[in-house]
Amino acid sequence: MKKLLTILMISLFAVATCCYAADKQKVLRVGTEGAFAPFEFIDEKGQITGFDVDLIRALAEQAGYKADVQVMGFDALIPAVKTKILDCAIAGMTITEERKKVVLFTDSYYDAGLYVLVRKDNNDIKGYQDLDGKRIACQIGTTGENKSRAVPGARVTSYNTNVEACMELVAKGVDAVINDAPVVAFYLKSDAGKNCKIVGDLLEAEQYGIAIHKDNPKLVKELNKALSVLRKNGTYNKIFNKWFN
Repeated sequence: MKKLLTILMISLFAVATCCYAADKQKVLRVGTEGAFAPFEFIDEKGQITGFDVDLIRALAEQAGYKADVQVMGFDALIPAVKTKILDCAIAGMTITEERKKVVLFTDSYYDAGLYVLVRKDNNDIKGYQDLDGKRIACQIGTTGENKSRAVPGARVTSYNTNVEACMELVAKGVDAVINDAPVVAFYLKSDAGKNCKIVGDLLEAEQYGIAIHKDNPKLVKELNKALSVLRKNGTYNKIFNKWFN
């Protein structure tokens, strides 16, 4: 009887262990930023939300995972992927050759670019070409920062979030902000952005992708396949229209 009970307990433990391992395997550890509306931001209930968040949850579900979305600074996302703290990162991240040296990217899920934002009372800056020697705010670790630092003689200040950079603009601490076009456009719709305007043309054709560890091409294939399915079945368009109308 004791022997039978022991065998039964071992069997139950083995089943429980396998189930636990299966559950762990199905969790997709996702990193994102918390202040890059409308792609990702903290809502009034203190929850992370946005286009990227809805999309990665739908992609994860389609691929057979449950997304565990974690919020951290944008500049910490790629290091967290490289050290396997995260399985992937989605945060309005532009696919660049420099980033491709350290992480893999999925297919592009959003086409974007950069805009120059100034205060409405500023009539001297009409576009990127007028930023020489000016004070520019940007978000750290972004392509907007790269573009800002390419301006001759510019005094560039990097901030942890786009919100902080725009606040500095409104407070007249800087002359302009350079950041991703959809984020700048979304900011202009808010009360905080009512005294600002976009100047000049769209800069830099950019594509957003999901960053994944170099050792995990399998996950890239899974998410690419899921993205293709969501585009075909209308789920992608539904999420897109929710956030960009």
